[in-house]
Amino acid sequence: MKPDFDDIYMELAVNLAQRSHCIKRKVGAVLTKDTRIISIGYNGPPEGTHNCDEEWPKDGCARDSKGSCSLALHAEQNAILFAVKNGTSIENSTLYVTLSPCIACARIIFTMKIKKVMFLHSYASYKKINTDEGVDFLQKFGVEVVQYKGNFIKNIPELV
Repeated sequence: MKPDFDDIYMELAVNLAQRSHCIKRKVGAVLTKDTRIISIGYNGPPEGTHNCDEEWPKDGCARDSKGSCSLALHAEQNAILFAVKNGTSIENSTLYVTLSPCIACARIIFTMKIKKVMFLHSYASYKKINTDEGVDFLQKFGVEVVQYKGNFIKNIPELV
């Protein structure tokens, strides 16, 4: 049986997450258009700064006022920024990400006219909050958001 593209891209996002230098949470993202990969990303600090697992291997980088990493760009931000930096149109693309977008990323996704987001794990579950604000925002403004339920991927990591 052949995997469908959702399975292929989500598995790639899961594998990309393993490239992250984050101590707290590893997230991967794949941006596609017309069944082609146009960009990839994973969470981590901006190029040329610190790698948290090397600089602060026990606890990671300092936390910001909301308890989030003070250095890292999110996986979806890295995928979007790389595409735009290289002149790739991302309008009407699909984003595959291992953690549903936070509200800040959701605003960027909407602004960049990404048409669909497929996520593996819930940001709300990870942050222990009541609702997936990013998902709610995107759905309110017409972006299709779907939680990945495929069964083709083997060894899907649990939410850490």
